[in-house]
Amino acid sequence: MEQDNKKPASFCGRMQSYLKGISIVGALGLFAAGIIFWGGFNTAMEWTNREEFCISCHEMKDNVYMEYRNTVHYSNRSGVRATCPDCHVPKDWGPKIIRKIQASNEVLHKILGTIDTPEKFNAKRLQLAQNEWNRMKKTDSRECRNCHNFEYFDYGVQGRRSANMHQTGLNEGQTCIDCHKGIAHNLPQVNQSIGSANEEGAAPAQFHPPAEKKPDEAK
Repeated sequence: MEQDNKKPASFCGRMQSYLKGISIVGALGLFAAGIIFWGGFNTAMEWTNREEFCISCHEMKDNVYMEYRNTVHYSNRSGVRATCPDCHVPKDWGPKIIRKIQASNEVLHKILGTIDTPEKFNAKRLQLAQNEWNRMKKTDSRECRNCHNFEYFDYGVQGRRSANMHQTGLNEGQTCIDCHKGIAHNLPQVNQSIGSANEEGAAPAQFHPPAEKKPDEAK
C-alpha cells in the first residue's frame, strides 16, 4: 500500500536532479581545463624565457649576442652568468606579462625586417639602446637588482674608485643604468663635436646624465 501511495517525480524535479549532475561534472571539467590551460600557458612563457629562444633569430645572434659573449656577464671566474632574460625580462609575473605583450612589437619588426642586416641594426642602435635605458631607468634597474644590491655591497673589498662611485650614486639616488650603460653590449657612437663624422651619435650626457638635484639643493 505504501508503494502505491508514492507519486512519480515531477518533471521539474527530474530536471533539477539532471542539471545538478551536469553542474558537478561541468565544474570538474572547467577545473581540469583550467589546470591544463595554465600549465600550457606557463610552459609557453618559460619556453620563450630562454637564451636559446632569444638568439633563435639572426638579428640577435649575429649582433648583440656576439657582443655579449665578450663580457663578464657571459664568462667570469665564478661561472655565474646573466643571460638575455635575466636582464631584459622581469621575474615578477605582472611585469613579465606586460613585457611579453610589449615584445609583440618586436615580433612585428622581425617580420618587417627592420633590423635584419648589421647595417640596419647599427643605424637603429642608438634608438634601441635608449628604449632599453629608459625602461631600466623607470624600473630603478629592477633586473640588475635581482643580483646586485646596494645594501649588501662590501665596499671594503671593492676598488677605491668603485667604492667611491657606488656610495656617491647611492647618496644621489642614482640607479645602475645611469653609469653602467654598455656593460653587455656595444655603445652607440658618441657625438664629440669633432668634425661631422658623428653628427648622428648620442650626446655624452645620454651616457652619464647628471644626477637630479633635490628640491632643497636646487634653491
